[in-house]
Amino acid sequence: MTKGFRVVEYADASDEVKIIYNETMKELGVPFVLNWFKCQGSNATILRGNWEKLRCTMLLGNIPFILKQLIIYNISKIKGSKYCAYTHGVIANSMSKTLTGNDDIKLTENMESDYVPSAYKTAIQVVTKCALDPKGTSDSDFGALRDEGYSLDEIQELMALADLTNMLNSLADIAGIQIDNELMEVQ
Repeated sequence: MTKGFRVVEYADASDEVKIIYNETMKELGVPFVLNWFKCQGSNATILRGNWEKLRCTMLLGNIPFILKQLIIYNISKIKGSKYCAYTHGVIANSMSKTLTGNDDIKLTENMESDYVPSAYKTAIQVVTKCALDPKGTSDSDFGALRDEGYSLDEIQELMALADLTNMLNSLADIAGIQIDNELMEVQ
């Protein structure tokens, strides 16, 4: 399932790791442990740290969850991180109705559509740029986000997504994580 990481299934996890696995399932609203977490299950310290970073950046804050998913999907797709692009694409598409009013529309198929608000498009573009070229981040990037109505706290939250996505992609790609069977059934 992975190149250099030992995958720890729930039944084989230590009590400490099971606690973290349970938190991920509960807070992400999925009835299974994602492979991304299982490949870290042999090291409770690393798993806890990475889960808390993901949790605080992706699940908390003021930026809408669907926008966060679209950003992570877009960066992952461009970087060629198959696991992350697939996983976050499934999540974003499952939420598409919140913006489109239609169960049949998948936002990841056309993120330039009129269903995606201008402020979302700008955030996706700017955060993707910053994730791909952090040193190229400029005052105009921050200005574009401010012009769309994002507060300084929200801009910081958006920029944290660039960092989070790079971490998610790196770990998934280094480990060679396979797409969860449960997610493949969704598409």
